Amino acid sequence: MSLRRVVVTGASVITPLGHDVGGVWRAVCSGQSGIRPIERFDSSEFDVRIGGEIRDFDTSDHVNLSSREIRRIDRFGRFALAAAAKAIDQAGVDFGVCPERCGSIVGSGIGGLDEIEAQHALLFDRGPRRVSALMMPKLIINAAAGLIAVHWGLKGPGSAVATACASGTGAIGEAFHKIRMGMCDVMVTGGSEAALTPIGLAGFTRMKALSRRCVDPASASRPFDRERDGFVLSEGAGMLVLEELEFARARGAEILAEVLGFGLSADATHMAAPDPQGHGASRSMQCALRDACLNPDDVDYISAHATATVLGDRAESAAICRTFGAHASRVAVSSTKGQLGHLLGASGAVESVFCVQAIRTGLVPPTGNLENPDPECDLNHVQGEAREMPVRVAVNNSFGFGGHNATVIFGRLRGSAVPCSSAREETGNRLPRTSAS
Repeated sequence: MSLRRVVVTGASVITPLGHDVGGVWRAVCSGQSGIRPIERFDSSEFDVRIGGEIRDFDTSDHVNLSSREIRRIDRFGRFALAAAAKAIDQAGVDFGVCPERCGSIVGSGIGGLDEIEAQHALLFDRGPRRVSALMMPKLIINAAAGLIAVHWGLKGPGSAVATACASGTGAIGEAFHKIRMGMCDVMVTGGSEAALTPIGLAGFTRMKALSRRCVDPASASRPFDRERDGFVLSEGAGMLVLEELEFARARGAEILAEVLGFGLSADATHMAAPDPQGHGASRSMQCALRDACLNPDDVDYISAHATATVLGDRAESAAICRTFGAHASRVAVSSTKGQLGHLLGASGAVESVFCVQAIRTGLVPPTGNLENPDPECDLNHVQGEAREMPVRVAVNNSFGFGGHNATVIFGRLRGSAVPCSSAREETGNRLPRTSAS
């Protein structure tokens, strides 16, 4: 069976820097920060009091829902619906033509944490009979995918991916494979997260995972920098509309980019710390490159997971060097978490949108606050300002607790599919096929 080609026809983000892809992209490329003191709740007694908060957000601005309907949806579900609506609007797809061939896969690392906290407080303050009957459908991780399917009548494949901070990228990869294998023609996919809550902030603070640079929030998230001291907790969503190439062409859709490959792996070493040598992350990238029929030196840009933790950034750097060899000193690398913080399960989806933007605009965003690169993260960093360069192929990495790794590769639309055998014969840089590489 020949594999079908998959393209991106819609893309959207809900981030601490705004809700419009173009505006957010300009802000990220200019190094603007979305990290500020927390306003949604009183954080005065917390050791960490900053985050990447979504502000000036009204679900009804994006989705035609009543206030009563919106109240029945958790914050992470609202972000997902809003982002999906914007991506679908850009794609211009009519789901009514073949709803059984259209579906939704959305990732989230935690799901409805806001609802859990609210109902837990009601349980202990006012008793079990005051707990909402809507609690369970609001908080479940698959609520986002379900809400999208219900709102747009998508009757094809539907599911959720929950692999911590790899969830959004994992969801996009799974949706890509569903279309590629002929199970459907259109998928709405991405990630959403709203874990910037009191218990979320307290939990990550107690893990010593968060930056404590509260005096100057904009400088707190410092991926790859030798002065980094942890990530900044953020919230938001990113969504893509993926379509089978000929389906998109037949309806005259604008094609933003092509999805070329997807890889998954597990570190199998620790629940919270990465494999320090980056073996698992490297396997994920290698799998994605093989899936895309690409060699390492075909890649122009890597959107790094790099969250600004000491161990994580070093492990990813080791993985990139292991995977790309001599090309690791040439391929451009950056992490937009310096500007946005870490959106957990939504990060990979937002960063996938940025990969599409890099391909479309010929601009690679800088890593915010990267002033003194860690010598153990010796890569071709984009720092200081955005870099103008042609981006034909972009790799997006996401790694999560549990040792879950996901990599998805985007590229310019190719004139024809490239057979893996001929692609590898054109260069001497063959990909290793062993998991021990």
